[in-house]
Amino acid sequence: MQGNTFNEQERIARQLESIEARFEELSIRITLPEIIADTPTFTRLMREHSELSELNDLAVAYRKLLEEIDGAREMLEDPDMAELAQEELPQLEAQLEEKTREARIALLPKDPDDYKNAVLEVRAGAGGDEAGLFGAQLLRMYAHYADKRGWKCELIEDGSTELGGVKESTMLIQGRNVFQRLKFESGVHRVQRVPVTESSGRIHTSTATVAVLPEAEDVEVEINANDLRIDTYRASGAGGQHVNRTDSAVRITHIPTGLVVTSQDQRSQIQNREKAMRVLKSRLYELQREQQDSEYANRRRLQVGTGDRSERIRTYNFPQGRVTDHRIGLTLYKIDEIMEGELDEIIDALTLAEQTALMAQDE
Repeated sequence: MQGNTFNEQERIARQLESIEARFEELSIRITLPEIIADTPTFTRLMREHSELSELNDLAVAYRKLLEEIDGAREMLEDPDMAELAQEELPQLEAQLEEKTREARIALLPKDPDDYKNAVLEVRAGAGGDEAGLFGAQLLRMYAHYADKRGWKCELIEDGSTELGGVKESTMLIQGRNVFQRLKFESGVHRVQRVPVTESSGRIHTSTATVAVLPEAEDVEVEINANDLRIDTYRASGAGGQHVNRTDSAVRITHIPTGLVVTSQDQRSQIQNREKAMRVLKSRLYELQREQQDSEYANRRRLQVGTGDRSERIRTYNFPQGRVTDHRIGLTLYKIDEIMEGELDEIIDALTLAEQTALMAQDE
């Protein structure tokens, strides 16, 4: 057992050593004039440098801890220092064991889209008007969560209903590692409560569907202009009242796939077209990723559920004040806080489940 632990520590030490070397190399390269002048290369290297920053800190701490342990073991050979070394060594080895667990998680395979912004779509499901009202509440929940994390939210497609619900609405959420935090939210969300329109006090069950897509970058998705049909029309509803005298709303149809994206929340047709194209690229990127990267898709399914839109992932039971995530069996009795965007406890638990599953595969 000790031999296995030692071998793992050696393996991790080698991996961290290479990360430390790469980080140092990047730190030098991003200061070179020829790199700074080459915008695409500079952007790519800066992103890699940023992504490796925390791992590099871990690598430095791990290396220093190993050096301290080596020093303590040498002290055992010195009669004057042996007693002190015998006191320090167990503490240092315990620290190394904990740091090895931390490093093992940090070195797990990463979803290549984790660092990206996200396009979040909410659609009303079964349950009529109540489903639309619940969908609007989910949309607000994610907006509150984004605000707590310092992310920026833009409503791209406003599918509001007269009652204040949503048929289908889309937000672009921008910030650090947005997709990494929100990717587990894809799926069917179920609500159990007494609707305000229910006079008999019976509990109704309704659903809303959430889809979270990584925002595609221009270099990842190429769109042929001949494959697009672009229609304009007058904006309507809460999002379009200020522009309802002009054809400012935009509907883009990608003919080969049949994907349709609309945007009417912006004041000008140009702005709506730009935002609709961003959503279309993200949807095409997701389609491309699913079709071309079956290994990645299989790995995601093995982690914490498929995230498939037909899969019920979470139940919000208002009479009991309960939220249950069915993928990991987590139940929290704090529904009011969660609906106000306090999602970290759920997302952290889902992330841990992902890491645990990946470590089991790695053994």
